[in-house]
Amino acid sequence: MSGFLKKNGTRSVLATILSILIGLIAGAILVLIVGLTSSEIGLKGAWEGISLIVAGTFSTGRDAVGALSFGFNPQIVGNMLFRAVPLILCGLSVALAYKTGLFNIGASGQYLAGTCATLFVALSIPAGALPKFVIWLLAFLAGVLAGALWGAIPGMLKAFLNINEVLACIMTNWIAANLVTWMFDISNLKNVVEGTKTGYIYKTTYGLVNVDGTWTYQDGLGVATSKLGLNKLFSGSQVNAGILIAFVIAIVVYIVLSKTTFGYELKACGANRHAARYAGIHDKRSIVYSMAIAGALAGSAAALYYLSGNTELYWSVYQKLPAEGFNGIAVAMLASCNPIACIFTGLFMSAINLHGLQLANLTAYNEYITDVIIAVIVYLSAFSLLIKTWISGRKKAAKPKPAADRKPNPGKGGAA
Repeated sequence: MSGFLKKNGTRSVLATILSILIGLIAGAILVLIVGLTSSEIGLKGAWEGISLIVAGTFSTGRDAVGALSFGFNPQIVGNMLFRAVPLILCGLSVALAYKTGLFNIGASGQYLAGTCATLFVALSIPAGALPKFVIWLLAFLAGVLAGALWGAIPGMLKAFLNINEVLACIMTNWIAANLVTWMFDISNLKNVVEGTKTGYIYKTTYGLVNVDGTWTYQDGLGVATSKLGLNKLFSGSQVNAGILIAFVIAIVVYIVLSKTTFGYELKACGANRHAARYAGIHDKRSIVYSMAIAGALAGSAAALYYLSGNTELYWSVYQKLPAEGFNGIAVAMLASCNPIACIFTGLFMSAINLHGLQLANLTAYNEYITDVIIAVIVYLSAFSLLIKTWISGRKKAAKPKPAADRKPNPGKGGAA
């Protein structure tokens, strides 16, 4: 058993599970305290809150007598899968950079760059000029490329000027926020069809058409990610094939990092840049590649999210960076930066966020209690090495053998 616990993979999984359990327990205690101190909630309401914190994904609402009911809720589960897509891919972005010795805190800026490029391509090509699948593919690739280029900027600053990538990423985040806002502000992509919209960009389902010499947008003529029948399995939800693409990308990243020479070079450069250079690896190129690929992953997250056809962007994004980029850090750290594990931690983070919405919709609690749970989990994941050491136990110091058991040393005057 002790040998099993000493395996790094086992300890990583156990450390993650322990972090999640402690976070859920902390959230349950908070829910209980708030419930017991509130006359509006009480003990019964506190128990309902704890139930939703743990199993909100499977809540089906309230029955005829007002009690919470649980079961398979296709809409909630489908929405959980849909919201997990950007979390998984942004988690992969941070994880890949971390595996190669870099800390990509710029996923939010790369996400914005991907958002801008994707929407401009998807909404600027006239409907019918190209097949819808081709427009979708061009928009997706534009988002990936824009994210890669934006990620390469801090990579080049790190490689050639030795500027810390964290500082460079923070600056590029805010540059992206203001630049994207300005580009959308001067564009004709702002939603003017729906009169109640203010500061929103058209969904990608809107297509650009020429009506009596005037170019305008009409709904239903644009592009959206195929659902591949998932809408039948998870009826009423936003889920589409983006979740399957995210799974494939995670597997590809794992294979590249673990099974290819290119991945080995990236990790070797991250472990020791100078030793890698001595071994013949082009360290500067590897650093730029690492950040560019990380940016491409964040850009793909934005592309898949906004190409879903049922999401829209509030273009004054300079006021607040997208949370997906920072949540990707939590996903990566909780997964110990393992690409495959990012799938599961991304799904978990998405589920916890939906549990908060269920908590607010079905009880008198505030949904932001789930932020406390996530904060505790992320905080503990930062101490994963300490938790791993605690799980495996410290090695006992070797006790010196008794003098009678020591073998004689002929070279030191002992008996032959």
